[in-house]
Amino acid sequence: MTKTNPGRFFEDYTVGQTIRHAVPRTVAEGERALYHALYPARHALYSSDEFAITCGLDGSPLDDLLAFHTVFGKTVPDVSLNAVANLGYAQGRWLRPVWPGDTLRSESQVIGLRQNSNGQSGVVWVRTQGLNQVDEVVLDYVRWVMVRKRDPQSPAPEAVVPDLADSVDAADLIVPEGLSFAEYDFDLAGEPHRWGDYAVGEVIDHVDAVTIEEAEHMLATRLWQNTAKVHFDATHRPDGRRLIYGGHVISLARALSFNGLANAQMIVALNAGAHANPCFAGDTVRAWSQVLDRAPTDAPGIGAIRLRLVATRNGAPAGILRDDQGKYLPDVLLDLDYWALMPV
Repeated sequence: MTKTNPGRFFEDYTVGQTIRHAVPRTVAEGERALYHALYPARHALYSSDEFAITCGLDGSPLDDLLAFHTVFGKTVPDVSLNAVANLGYAQGRWLRPVWPGDTLRSESQVIGLRQNSNGQSGVVWVRTQGLNQVDEVVLDYVRWVMVRKRDPQSPAPEAVVPDLADSVDAADLIVPEGLSFAEYDFDLAGEPHRWGDYAVGEVIDHVDAVTIEEAEHMLATRLWQNTAKVHFDATHRPDGRRLIYGGHVISLARALSFNGLANAQMIVALNAGAHANPCFAGDTVRAWSQVLDRAPTDAPGIGAIRLRLVATRNGAPAGILRDDQGKYLPDVLLDLDYWALMPV
C-alpha cells in the first residue's frame, strides 16, 4: 500500500462530506513582511499599529487577504491538488480579525458536485471555514473548482449545484469590535476620499502596474503552502507553463487599488469572484474598480462600499469587462466583487 498522497479526484467527493485540513499554521509579523514584500500593499490599517490604535483596535491586524491565502492554502491538498482550474468564490465573510500570533486551520464541507459533459472532470463546490486557536471562525466562504477524474469511465454522481446568493447582504457584514473611524487621519492614510465621495457606477482606473515574475509567484505559492500541481509542475499542463496562483492576482489587484481606494481599509465580504483567464509569468497586471453599492453601518464613522475589482493584463482598457456575447475579454484575469469598510 502506498503511503504517499496522490490527492483527491472527482470520484472521491460526496455531498455532505466534511474535510479537516492539515496543517495548522501560526502566522506572525514575518508573514506580514513577506506579504508586503510580494505586493505593493499600503493600506494604513494593516501597516501601522499606531494607526490601527487610533481606529479603536489593539494594534494592526494581519491583512485580510493574508488570512484568506493561509486558510485557502490549507485546503489545496484535499480540494484542488488535481484541479484543472479554480473557478470562483461566493458568500465569503471575514468574521473577526487575524492577529500576529494566531494559529489558523481550515475545515471544508462539500456542498455540490457536477460532472462535466466531457466525462474527464467535474466541478466540486465546498464551503470552507478558517478557525483560530480557540476555534473561533475568522473566515467563511464558498468556492468551486474543476477537478480531474481518476477514471473517465466511472459513473457520474447525481448533480447537486448549490443555490448561492448573488452577494452578502450589507446587514450581514461584520464590523470588528471596537473599530471606529471617528478619529481617522486621512493624511496618514494617503488619500482624502471618503465613503460619500464615491458614486454607484463610478469606475476608477488605478493607473499603476506590476509585471509578474516567475520567482515571486513561486515564493507566494510556497508561502501560503499551496501545493496545486498547476502552479508548481511545468509538466502538468500540455503547454508546459505554470499557472499563476489566482490569489496572487487577487492580492496584486487589491494592492494596486490603493491608488484611488486608499481608504477602503478592510475587506469584510467576498460576494463573488471569477478567474476569467489564466495568468502566466511575464504578464503585466493592472487593475480598475467599479463602485457597485454603498451602505451605512452602525459603527462610528464607518460606511460599507461594494466594489468590483478587475485585474487585466498587457494594457487592456479600464472599464470594459466583456465582449458583445457576454464573454470575458481575453485580457481580463480577475473579476472580484467585495465589500470593504471606509470612513464616511
